[in-house]
Amino acid sequence: MALIVQKFGGTSVANTERIFNVADIVTKTAAAGNQVVVVVSAQGDTTDDFIEKAGEITDRAPAREMDVLLSAGEQISMALLAMAIDKLGFHATSLTGWQAGIQTDLSYGAARIRKIEPRRIRSLLERKRIVIVAGFQGLNSHDSITTLGRGGSDTTAVAIAAALGADLCQIYTDVDGVYTADPRVVPGAKKLDEITYDEMLELATLGAQVLHNRSVEMAKKYNIDLEVISSLTRNPGTKVKEVTSVEKMMISGVACDKDVARIAVMGIPDEPGKAFRLFSLLSAHNINIDIILQSIGRDNTRDISFTVARGQLDETVKLIEENKERLHFTEWSSEAAIAKLSIVGAGMTSTPGVAAKMFEALSDAQVNIRMISTSEIKISVLINEEDAQRAMRAVHDKFFG
Repeated sequence: MALIVQKFGGTSVANTERIFNVADIVTKTAAAGNQVVVVVSAQGDTTDDFIEKAGEITDRAPAREMDVLLSAGEQISMALLAMAIDKLGFHATSLTGWQAGIQTDLSYGAARIRKIEPRRIRSLLERKRIVIVAGFQGLNSHDSITTLGRGGSDTTAVAIAAALGADLCQIYTDVDGVYTADPRVVPGAKKLDEITYDEMLELATLGAQVLHNRSVEMAKKYNIDLEVISSLTRNPGTKVKEVTSVEKMMISGVACDKDVARIAVMGIPDEPGKAFRLFSLLSAHNINIDIILQSIGRDNTRDISFTVARGQLDETVKLIEENKERLHFTEWSSEAAIAKLSIVGAGMTSTPGVAAKMFEALSDAQVNIRMISTSEIKISVLINEEDAQRAMRAVHDKFFG
């Protein structure tokens, strides 16, 4: 007998037919002799609908009350799924995040899980019940409902798997697994049978939307075997694990992130501590920096270019302008119509010429590179947003064609 955590996203529970499809998957897993904990997201566009309803009331909703509102979507899903499982002749109990013992920090909208007290879940499992937990939510030390932000249900599932010592955590979605690129953009994308935590974490961070990076970080930390699998086709999915058994490919995937903006701060004196002043200022305002490039300017100065999430561009520019005298630069510029294209693969550490091959593909496609960033298992380039789809296909064809 195995203990299996199964997470189902919003598309998997979007309507009555799909809820019964999920119920069939869950009950067949239980009928095979397994203990099953299910984590569910809100149905379809429910969360967006709730945000729209809040906007009809006010454009400055209190963060606490937004979390109370948004948490309701998962509660609807868990109750409906419990009813469907009951109709199929199995016993299920649904729990909110706080009933399941999920405790978070004090942040609203993007809370982080501090710990899980799984006593109630264990008790229900011992009574041969299927346990359904609302994803994306928890309770803070003030007894207020919090939500976990983007990808929160993935994080909930992996956290519960870690707390219970589960044998497997299955992430059911609307795709068959992890692909070498987004199959909606690259028709020739290939599904991977296995991928390492590190590779999956890089792909998730760089724009691949199959798993959220926080859930992969947690899976790696607690060595949880993950499987990404489709709830619609039920074909074998992709295993995410510490070490893969297949021979290492040169790269595992190509990802593209359009949520990027570039800022250049020019004419900074070439003196110790100037870069620290700039980036410590941004850090103090919770602005996350990604690619950084420093180049030689004129008259003993430096130019620093860096990227931020597009949604933080205005705030970043405002901070830079307000602190011009403190930072001692001459001018700045910014642009939002860019994209970050990346290749990821543990195999590139032992394979020379990977960067050259990527740059050759972009050159052949007449795509200009704006900035470059590298690590042991990743190469990222900034390109014009209008070139993103063409560049992604060209790079993928070069490595996988």
